[in-house]
Amino acid sequence: MHYEAFRREYIAGGLDREMLDANPIHQFEAWLEQAVNAGLKDPTAMVLATVDEGGLPWQRIVLLKGLSHGGFVFYTNYGSAKAAAIAHNPRVSLLFPWNELDRQVIIGGRAEKMSVAESASYFLTRPRESQIAAWASHQSRPISARALLEKQASVLREKFGKGKIPLPDFWGGYRVLPQQMEFWQGREHRLHDRFLYRLQAGGDWHIEQLQP
Repeated sequence: MHYEAFRREYIAGGLDREMLDANPIHQFEAWLEQAVNAGLKDPTAMVLATVDEGGLPWQRIVLLKGLSHGGFVFYTNYGSAKAAAIAHNPRVSLLFPWNELDRQVIIGGRAEKMSVAESASYFLTRPRESQIAAWASHQSRPISARALLEKQASVLREKFGKGKIPLPDFWGGYRVLPQQMEFWQGREHRLHDRFLYRLQAGGDWHIEQLQP
């Protein structure tokens, strides 16, 4: 297969400085709304990149579950590989790949744990089977067969019955507080539009255009 033959022109639109909001969070919300309205299959899917204790970068897709206190929210098992990496180095990166719109948003910042109250409030909104899955999975740890995972879930269904399922003490949210955000819009002939927001000491955002 000749991978070099896979190419296309990016003609979905352009991006000018005058089109940008002074606040990158507001700009992101506008783009996310457009991604939702365009019918993208997973508009809130984002790539989370971390660096582990050995210095190895790692990426995985997680779902954005909210914007609060100026940060991007996701939830996970606090015993997972991503949680261990964040504990070692809280500096992370997020990427929203809205390929159908020839767009991407790249975010660099710091991840911080959310409060138990915030995590519990979200946990209660999850489907019951998702709540059980949070209890059943020792995320990122080896397992010899899927049947064991399904057995753990079955035992927990019986244990909780029809009662309320509590928040696991090993599960909760992170908020990524951005320090810089890049908005990328594909253009013809690879002359893409890129604008980078950098957080300044006083809390304001500086915007500069980057070459493609």
